[in-house]
Amino acid sequence: MIKQLSMAVVLLGATGFAGQAISADVVSLRGVTDLDQESTAPELKHYQKDGEPITRDYVQQPPLIPHKIDGYWINHKSNKCLTCHSWANYKQAGATKISQTHFEDRDKHVLANVSARRYFCTQCHVPQVEAPPLVENTFKPITAISGK
Repeated sequence: MIKQLSMAVVLLGATGFAGQAISADVVSLRGVTDLDQESTAPELKHYQKDGEPITRDYVQQPPLIPHKIDGYWINHKSNKCLTCHSWANYKQAGATKISQTHFEDRDKHVLANVSARRYFCTQCHVPQVEAPPLVENTFKPITAISGK
């Protein structure tokens, strides 16, 4: 029992020492302000207004969501996206319909419903906010696929 207790104290001591050595090198995104001091909250980002589909930047890019999705439930029982984007509802909603590829399994067998691997939309599709880029980017999308 004493041997186990001694080993636990040694492990805790080593962990604490290692934690102190690591924390000196870590820089927080909030700067040097401690949690218990006042700090400023990040600026609230605004979603783009619901509108036309956003232009894609590369071949096979999943379409971006041109509206906010706060409060959308997507779980194993329901998917709020299907309210507007399902093949049954897209015309009424004025939304883009789900691609046929979302109705295929990994062996390309056509299914009657959205494939389980494509059901959780936000795995690939994300809404856009009006915010400056986090890092500088000089990327330029191609205008056409060349036959070369």
